[in-house]
Amino acid sequence: MKTSRIAKETAKIVDKVPHTEAIGRRQTRSFATSLQAFSADATTTRQTRDLTVKQEDDSEDSDSPLSSATSFVAFDIEDFAKSITSPSLKRKRQVGSHSLTSISTPPITQSLPQNEALEIKDSDGKFTKARRQLAKKTTNEVGKVEIYPPADWAQIYDAVKEMRKTVLAPVDTMGCERLAEEHVSEKDKRFQTLIALMLSSQTKDTTNALAMRRLQTELPPPGLTLENILAVDPVQLNKLIYAVGFHNNKTKYIKAAALILRDQFGGDIPDTIEGLTSLPGVGPKMGYLCLSAAWGRTEGIGVDVHVHRITNLWKWHKTKTPEETRKALQGWLPRDKWHEINHLLVGFGQTICTPVGRDCGNCTLSSKRLCPSAVVARKKQVVGKSG
Repeated sequence: MKTSRIAKETAKIVDKVPHTEAIGRRQTRSFATSLQAFSADATTTRQTRDLTVKQEDDSEDSDSPLSSATSFVAFDIEDFAKSITSPSLKRKRQVGSHSLTSISTPPITQSLPQNEALEIKDSDGKFTKARRQLAKKTTNEVGKVEIYPPADWAQIYDAVKEMRKTVLAPVDTMGCERLAEEHVSEKDKRFQTLIALMLSSQTKDTTNALAMRRLQTELPPPGLTLENILAVDPVQLNKLIYAVGFHNNKTKYIKAAALILRDQFGGDIPDTIEGLTSLPGVGPKMGYLCLSAAWGRTEGIGVDVHVHRITNLWKWHKTKTPEETRKALQGWLPRDKWHEINHLLVGFGQTICTPVGRDCGNCTLSSKRLCPSAVVARKKQVVGKSG
């Protein structure tokens, strides 16, 4: 099995991570003041119902005080982050150079790559494209809605599983399910899994793993526990997780969630999806993943941006949000695949079907005409004049 360069380098960094305080990102004065609401002195005198976690402001330097945590509407911070991203900052999709087909040309030529839908010649010489295979809904004679899965979904699923065996993705070694320490109690493992998921939004697995390692090693012994999160100064906590995306808001969410766990759940994480999504910053995606990883109960599919993006590229459905994708998949995907599909497609999205520069040239789904969104780069020759 191949190991990606990122996975190797990160493994070395994790083993040698220094136990020194890193210089945090810029904090506004009012934000630092708002963090003091979660200081050790304040948490002992303030009731959980008085906590405020304002979900409308998810900017990197949020200055808002926290709004009601007890009446918090469940959402994943990474889902909300997309709504505040400027369209002008979005990168245009490009096909990586590794997927370009090389051709021999005369000495004076210029190659112009162009992205086009993948076309493959049939035996009769005609070009054909992979067809769209949406899941279908029908109503039977008794009025019951029946959902029929895409005709080729099993072929696609099996092909991706085979491809995933050939390369090691960051999620295989640094995914949230694998970041809890083995030597701690089961209760602390569950808490660490929840924290890893809360930190993971809008953050690469490699960066998330480093932040988790700092919490586990730089907090007072025994390390990353509910008691230490309750006791740690919020400014110090913010410095420990400064590398992750939206670290200011995540500091607030983690401190608020810790108080709720202490006061409402007996110091353990909830064992229901309703309880998990009642925590600040935890939506259905995190909730279902945490329920499966921490409690061993798979009651729903954890749909992140990779699962949402890739299944829409396959035309399994036409959805606009990860939550819509979750509901669509749960309508027909066999239940025994609900747990593994997230890990499977996240790794696939990190190595082959990446958000930018999909490697369709090395994807089995392209060669088998199973992916209707496959792209290749064709080279057009522009012959120039010599001299």
